[in-house]
This record gives sequence, C-alpha cells and structure tokens, in this order.
Amino acid sequence: MGRGRRSPFRFLAPVALIAFVFVLSSILMSAADSDENTDPAAQEEKAQGEGKKRDKPETERDRQKERENELPDDVYIVQTGDTLGEIAAKTGLTLEELQLLNPELDPQALVSGQRIRLKE
Repeated sequence: MGRGRRSPFRFLAPVALIAFVFVLSSILMSAADSDENTDPAAQEEKAQGEGKKRDKPETERDRQKERENELPDDVYIVQTGDTLGEIAAKTGLTLEELQLLNPELDPQALVSGQRIRLKE
C-alpha cells in the first residue's frame, strides 16, 4: 500500500487554534489592564469618597435592612434563604399564626422581597 502525498495544510488547524488562543488571551489581558487604568479624575474621586461615610447602602442586604427599619412592625420582608419556620422564630409567631394571617402564602414558594403580615 502506498501512501498518498500528504497535504501541507494538515498543520493549518493546530496553527490556527494556537493563533486564536493567543489573540483571545491578548484581548482579555488588555481588557483587564484597561479596567485597572481608569480615568485619573475618577480614581481621585474614588480615593476622596473612601474616607466619607456611606450615604447609600451598597449591598442588597444593606438595602433590605434599611427597608425593614422603615416598615411597620406588622410586616416582614422575606430575605433570600428564609423559610417560614425561620420567619416564625424571628418574629415570635407560630407557623399556624403566620398561615392564618397570610392565607395566600405558599410556604414552599417564598420569594425574596415578598411581604408577610405579622398582625391583623
């Protein structure tokens, strides 16, 4: 059996793959560098702002706590990971009381941000 003549293009696919990986990594590295080298005026504002007290909450949990402080005592806002049993324990109510106050409430489908009545 004789071998046919091999095409020189058989090396083209691996070379193209290596070139693609090189170009992609170069693009990603330059994007990371540009994030670090932001506008000098913006960096100065950031440095000045770090010493100041925060006026606005920065995380969702901080915003949630701020909203809870503004709410009347008869409402609880569901947080991520809450269960009805945990809410009952936090509020000093029983599961049955919570379900009587909130008949439309599905304990298996609590949604973050959902309001639960604690008093009539």
